[in-house]
Amino acid sequence: MKLGLIGSPVEESFINAKDKGLSFLEFCININDDIDGFLENTSLISNWSKTYDIGIQSIGRWGTDKIDANGQVIEEELQRSLQLIDAASLLGCDNFVCGCNYVKELSYYENCRAAIKFLTELIKYGNEKGVKISTYNCRWNNFICDDMAWTIIHGFLTDLGIKYDPSHSRYAGCDYLKEMRDWGSRFYHVHIKGSIIVNGERFDDPPAGLDQTDWQSFMAILYAKRYNAGLSIEPHSHNWEGELGEKGLDFTVNFMKKLLI
Repeated sequence: MKLGLIGSPVEESFINAKDKGLSFLEFCININDDIDGFLENTSLISNWSKTYDIGIQSIGRWGTDKIDANGQVIEEELQRSLQLIDAASLLGCDNFVCGCNYVKELSYYENCRAAIKFLTELIKYGNEKGVKISTYNCRWNNFICDDMAWTIIHGFLTDLGIKYDPSHSRYAGCDYLKEMRDWGSRFYHVHIKGSIIVNGERFDDPPAGLDQTDWQSFMAILYAKRYNAGLSIEPHSHNWEGELGEKGLDFTVNFMKKLLI
């Protein structure tokens, strides 16, 4: 497994990753981000990647609607996803991550059918470009995040992977170790983010290793499932910013490196 970091597509991110002894960066080009600016800078990003010997492990898109109220694929968003798959291919990144919104006017079956249609297009295009497709288990405008959805959608789309983050499972009241046992063989990418629950409620997302996640068991299951891809550290807490945030990031890097065999 390789250890990396979610960062911004700027040179400073590559310098930071290099200084911390990491292997890769991940870019999340989300609903409110400048996707055109990112696409225009792919050549520059590629040069930084080569200069600092820091790979690009994953490119993702969170929060956008993919399906309209009638259950049809939103063509503009489909094209945006295809453009990001193109960028991933150019950057030597073999994983594109996305979710799919749930349309309340439709039945669960109809939502699954619409999601399968959208994801089939991504998988087909990704296969041509050498890029795998994963769904994220974050609940942000996404319903493909639990056993039922995975059983139907990933059960049908055998080439579709999962980007897994244990914090989302914990906050939703699910058993993340059970999900890993049952679906770990479909993990294409993993996020490393701490989580603390107090009195049944989400309290904070501190640096991994300073939280309640059983990271030793987490890693043991990944090894048992022969997972051999990226572990992407995700700084996520407003309590851990600035100097404290950098110290927390260093702590997680050192903590996770001790779990790598």
